[in-house]
Amino acid sequence: MQKFLLVALGGALGSVARYSVGMIVAGRMGSRFPWGTFVINITACVIIGFSMTWLGKRTGTSAAWRYLIPIGFVGGYSTFSTYEWETLSALRSGAFLIAAAYSIGSLAAGLAATWCGALLAELL
Repeated sequence: MQKFLLVALGGALGSVARYSVGMIVAGRMGSRFPWGTFVINITACVIIGFSMTWLGKRTGTSAAWRYLIPIGFVGGYSTFSTYEWETLSALRSGAFLIAAAYSIGSLAAGLAATWCGALLAELL
C-alpha cells in the first residue's frame, strides 16, 4: 500500500508542477510554439536521468524514492501525450515547420537532457 501512496503523492506533485511550469513558460514565451510542454518534457528527461542513475548508484537508498520520484513525480509531470497531441494539431493546421521543429527538437534535447542528468548523477 505504501508504494501506491508514494506514487500517488509523487504524481500529484508532478501534476501541480506540470501545470505551474506550463503556465509560467507559456506566459513568458507565448503559445504559438508549445514552449511549456517542450520545457516540461526536457526537464522531465533531466529528472528521470538524474534520479534513476543517482538512486541506482546508491543501493542503500530506500526503494520508496523510486516510487516517489521517477514513477510518481515524473509520471505526473511528463507530458509526452500532450507533446504528441500538439504535434498532430500543428500538422493538421498546416504548420509543418513548427511540427518538425518541435518533434526533432524534443527528441534531440530530451535525449541530451537525459544524458546530462545521468552524467550529473554519476559525478555526485
